[in-house]
Amino acid sequence: MQPEKLNLSQAAEMNEKQARQYIESVLWSGGPRCSHCGSEKAWDIKSASARSGVYECAECGKQFTVTVGTVMHGSHIPLRQWLIAFHLMTSSKKGVSALQLQRNLGLGSYRTAWYLAHRIRLSMNEDAVLKMLKGTVEVDETYVGGKPRKENKGGSGTSNSEPKKKSKRGRGTDKVPVLALVERKGKVFSKPIEHVDAKTLKGAIKKMVHKDSTIMTDEWASYVGIGKDFKGGHEVVKHSDGEFMRGFVSTNTVESYFALLKRGVHGIFHHVSKHHLHRYCDEFSFRWNHRKIDDGERMIAVIKGCEGKRLSYKPLVGTDARNI
Repeated sequence: MQPEKLNLSQAAEMNEKQARQYIESVLWSGGPRCSHCGSEKAWDIKSASARSGVYECAECGKQFTVTVGTVMHGSHIPLRQWLIAFHLMTSSKKGVSALQLQRNLGLGSYRTAWYLAHRIRLSMNEDAVLKMLKGTVEVDETYVGGKPRKENKGGSGTSNSEPKKKSKRGRGTDKVPVLALVERKGKVFSKPIEHVDAKTLKGAIKKMVHKDSTIMTDEWASYVGIGKDFKGGHEVVKHSDGEFMRGFVSTNTVESYFALLKRGVHGIFHHVSKHHLHRYCDEFSFRWNHRKIDDGERMIAVIKGCEGKRLSYKPLVGTDARNI
């Protein structure tokens, strides 16, 4: 049985018990399932001292709730606010800032909202379930990051006399490269990469694209020769010659995805650290991949994606944050 689809108003009107029962209906369609051993033999604890929603497993004897082992694990944020945040982040085409989440949810600090948003982005990561892309697959890279700031000489507003470094655009910039592979009328896979060399780009294409597919790119030299690995070969759009489409040959779909990503980064988030950029890619890829369903179904999909994923605060802000 499919869980009921909610709009934003319905989610906001729920009390804490209703919100918990709704999340249980999404994650436990067959009844309570132990978060420790996976057994479906469990009963709810109804003693006066027990918290609402606590179950005990008949197999391992451990207690659990629906949030154990999910991105909500250990959170002090009420579940009804989690539902609202799930809905806002899955329905906002260009994303929603942590500051906006803080205002909408009435959270006590920006840091709490920022941490909440990153845990939801982890729920949006679909690498484990994403199948190989097929058919016509467009591939391109873009560069994400702001313009370099003018340096100060440590004084109170005294600017450096050296000329401001010009922000180079495109390949060769200091910004972070992001690779995207888009299946026409299908799904997208995107992630930050270290280099735009042949080894990196061709390796990602071979890993993510089925051998029967056709690859479409611009004329960047690193793509040369990729066609021999695919049944449909390799078609090239020569942007340097003013060409943007030649019959069915184009990279317009992947460029449309990048347009959404960049509008979100520049218009909503304003600045994205390269250490967390991969999670923003997960967020925009998730919404793209679920663009053909409505907001309520998209919220159900992201709640289902939160199982088996945990993100603690200290590792999130640590030096290894890029690997989480």
